Amino acid sequence: MNANQMETLDPAQASFDDLDLSPVMRRALAKAGFEKPSPIQSELIPLALQGLDVIGQARTGTGKTAAFSIPILEQLDSLEDCRDPQAIVVVPTRELADQVGREAQRLAAGVHTEIAVLAGGKNIRTQLRQLENGAQIVVGTPGRLHDHLQRRSLRTKDVWCVVLDEADRMLDIGFRPQIERILRKCPRDRQTLLLSATLPPTVQRLAESYMHDPIVIDCCKNEMSVETIEQHYFTVPQERKQDLLVELLKREKPKQAIIFCRTKRGTDRLYRAISKEHPSCAAMHGDMAQRERDRVLQRLRDRNLEILVATDVVGRGIDISTISHIINYDVPEDSDDYVHRVGRTGRMGRDGVAFTFIVPGQGDFLTSIEQRINKLLIRDSIPGFEAPEKPAEPEKKEADPMRKRLNPMHKKVKRRR
Repeated sequence: MNANQMETLDPAQASFDDLDLSPVMRRALAKAGFEKPSPIQSELIPLALQGLDVIGQARTGTGKTAAFSIPILEQLDSLEDCRDPQAIVVVPTRELADQVGREAQRLAAGVHTEIAVLAGGKNIRTQLRQLENGAQIVVGTPGRLHDHLQRRSLRTKDVWCVVLDEADRMLDIGFRPQIERILRKCPRDRQTLLLSATLPPTVQRLAESYMHDPIVIDCCKNEMSVETIEQHYFTVPQERKQDLLVELLKREKPKQAIIFCRTKRGTDRLYRAISKEHPSCAAMHGDMAQRERDRVLQRLRDRNLEILVATDVVGRGIDISTISHIINYDVPEDSDDYVHRVGRTGRMGRDGVAFTFIVPGQGDFLTSIEQRINKLLIRDSIPGFEAPEKPAEPEKKEADPMRKRLNPMHKKVKRRR
């Protein structure tokens, strides 16, 4: 069965009044500033309210968190009736777990709702206390959820809904064993919602094994996360990238920017270099303590930080609507990672701009990105950093026939391919 066989709303004409939501939820949505549902919300919410298993394909920045949180919140039993978790949301990173927990709490306004965030890097005793006192919704990373299952502190007998958010990312980074154990521990007649930006074979196999006749909805057809984003590239030698970055920041004067580097060491090095001229700057990568990472993200949300130099640890799921510029200082190795990086700006239809530094020899990366987004990046330049003209190719000398005859080892040998 597919989404076309079900009665769903036209995303272009939908409103929250059409979604059969409770008055309490409508007031919470209005208070949170939601005006009308995004395509993933208008398609997913009615299906989820019917108790169906759904695979939702949508990019980051399209309102996925509200899409699965609203139907869960609408159907929760009170804490007096059930003290054990009724819904589990599994996400790939600690930062995304915090963000989903905050968003769900915001949408729960008007009804007392206990939401526990179980992520690594946080005090496990606090988490144990939360679970013991009662939690209706649990949001967590696969590793920490698995830890709680082993401790038997996470009881799953009353779970009626499991959400796998950013499923492709979780499988990419090796969480399949933990995810499968979580799913096996939950009741077999539960509802499962799987959200993913892409649907590679690994995600499809997981769905086949643990979901019951899932309905697939695809909100990626128009590449929503990048359609409002102006995307440029510079061709620049490796040794001049830092100088180009300094000039680009002077030209653009971004309100808030994220500069992506490929490595943790490179992130620290670039942060030290540009923080001298930009004191409202911070770095973030996986080797930092969780408390420090939380502090940096909060400064970004509070607009007390203008520039964040980071690895792909913030490339997925971090929803900060004030980011105006994305700079790919190091080009991502995977074109999907490019889409997620760029998706940090232009959130929920807002305008944004992205720049990518291409080092000579990285033309294949640029081509794969353009093919992935079905759009050509705009070639940009700054005076003094114009791309060098392509040097004339040296004249080819005719091969000496005697050399071939006297050096049989130079003869090409056919290889098995």
